[in-house]
Amino acid sequence: METLVLVVFFLGYLSITLEHNIRIDKLIPALAMMAILWALIALGHLPVFDIDTASRSLHQTHIEEILLHHLGKTAEILVFLLGAMTIVEIIDYFDGFATIKRFIRTNVKVRLLWIFSILAFILSAIIDNLTATIVLITILQKVIGDRSTRLWFAGLIIVAANAGGAWSPIGDVTTTMLWIGAKVSTPELIKFLLIPSIVCMVVPTLIASRYQAFKGTIETTETDKGAASPYGSRMLYLGLGSILFVPVFKTITHLPPYVGMMLSLAIVATFAEIYSNSKFSLSNIDKTADEHAVHSPVHAALTKIELPSILFFLGILMAVGALESLGLLFNFAGQLTEAIPNMDVVVSLFAMISAVIDNVPLVAASMGMFSQGPDDPLWHAIAFAAGTGGSMLVFGSAAGVVAMGMEKINFFWYLKKISILALIGSVTGYLTFMLMRDFILV
Repeated sequence: METLVLVVFFLGYLSITLEHNIRIDKLIPALAMMAILWALIALGHLPVFDIDTASRSLHQTHIEEILLHHLGKTAEILVFLLGAMTIVEIIDYFDGFATIKRFIRTNVKVRLLWIFSILAFILSAIIDNLTATIVLITILQKVIGDRSTRLWFAGLIIVAANAGGAWSPIGDVTTTMLWIGAKVSTPELIKFLLIPSIVCMVVPTLIASRYQAFKGTIETTETDKGAASPYGSRMLYLGLGSILFVPVFKTITHLPPYVGMMLSLAIVATFAEIYSNSKFSLSNIDKTADEHAVHSPVHAALTKIELPSILFFLGILMAVGALESLGLLFNFAGQLTEAIPNMDVVVSLFAMISAVIDNVPLVAASMGMFSQGPDDPLWHAIAFAAGTGGSMLVFGSAAGVVAMGMEKINFFWYLKKISILALIGSVTGYLTFMLMRDFILV
């Protein structure tokens, strides 16, 4: 039966990887895989285990208990992401991101390259790399009219956004998973990965700044006079500040991050309702509230949430949880470390793999494979490798996929022009991490 479980997982994983080829949204095989795996465990009466990370052992438990355990861990991540997504959409409702465009006052290409790279690096650490990429490419389309020039900028934005998301607990879904799963803490994550991430962004940008594509100037396009809403800038700073408050709230209260995110959402939603001159309501969905819902920034934001992504995360995390509960990942980790004792080689393989397949299930699997304690260097290495390795191929990260859709980036163009820069950035960044880990921060 365990062989059948592995076959189902492999086929589901393959369907997710070949999403664009078979033209089936990846959430469908993820949800189906999750349900089938747990059904096989139940019907086959397979023994399920809870991993004791302190003693590196497995303790048998009941399927209802272990299923609820994995659902709880998954729900923490999903509720956190829902809160963050809603705050970002509320900012966008007030056209708050237009404030960023007003800071761009040059038409020199190389300066624009550094501005967009730095903005991508900083924003991705706050609002996650996917959202940062969407925001900056939207601004890019308003600043640069020539599409061939824009493609170069979009490629470097992907590299910078993924680098920025690697060192922040809220910068990438995979890093958030490690943070919520108590594998990494905010201070240690920043201490070990901030400088490597900066290197990962700076080196490719520095090399690219010498390319002919970034020589000269661009024709200036008509700029917006200001945000559509007079509260745009205020909501931008309030929203970003509220998201940054979440790690602080966790440090002070020691409560799970989603609790702080819900508090931040409540604060941002309160000001949003006040500024929109609407009555405060998060739950009125009956017919009498329809008129309010149309004009409510909270309701408008909730309608734009990426629910397919949320359902995909639910499916893949619960599917990986099924393998973890059978002890398969734990046992595989032991075999892997015996075959390849050097963990840097293992992590480097993770970086390469994350460029080909989705890094969310990859990191989820690693959390079930290894039992190292909180803030072990292995977790920091995985966070960096999975986050930056996805930049090597255009579909290797969420940021790359969304940029590919917005700018119709050709796979082979990216492979030829940007992939080598992403590889150089990831390698130099990881070497910097190794240097800091082994010699500087010991």
